[in-house]
Amino acid sequence: MSKPSLSATPYRPSWPRARIRIPLQKLEDCGLDQTKNNIRALVRLFEQSDWDELRVETKDLKLVISKNANAPGLTVLENAPRTRLPSTADAEITDATEPAAKSEPAEIPEGLVAVRAPNLGTFWRAPKPGAAPYIEVGQKVNADTMVCLIEVMKLFTPINAGIAGTVVELVAENSAMVEYGDTLVLIDPST
Repeated sequence: MSKPSLSATPYRPSWPRARIRIPLQKLEDCGLDQTKNNIRALVRLFEQSDWDELRVETKDLKLVISKNANAPGLTVLENAPRTRLPSTADAEITDATEPAAKSEPAEIPEGLVAVRAPNLGTFWRAPKPGAAPYIEVGQKVNADTMVCLIEVMKLFTPINAGIAGTVVELVAENSAMVEYGDTLVLIDPST
């Protein structure tokens, strides 16, 4: 399993105030030097807590962690290139006639719709090992049918079909690393 990555975005003072505050002095007293290892430690502690959201701000860092799938997610500001993963919980849907955002090894057959990964992560077909998968080839789905999960740093994002139709192909392999825009599932909307 490859290591997860952190994303960065410029500081936005218009974000809502934090529901949980950790005074900067306490962070400095604990020796938090804002390294990625310490951020990962904060994430692990947050996962074990009953908090819904955690925000940590210093002059060089703004860390936002949320258990709410509709929240902006994990955001880090540090001296690094400024990029941000999309925050949408549903997959992007593109018609096969539209040009792909990146080159893919296989073309999408005409008339089919691709459910694409909204962010980088690990693709999971089922809620846990040994459980029944969310969908199978030949299954009819609605726009709000969950087709898979994408995991990033033990945070799971449910991916919905986004369109009604029949599942034609499961493109991504279970437990495989997928990137933004990768095709996960092909759906035939005409059936």
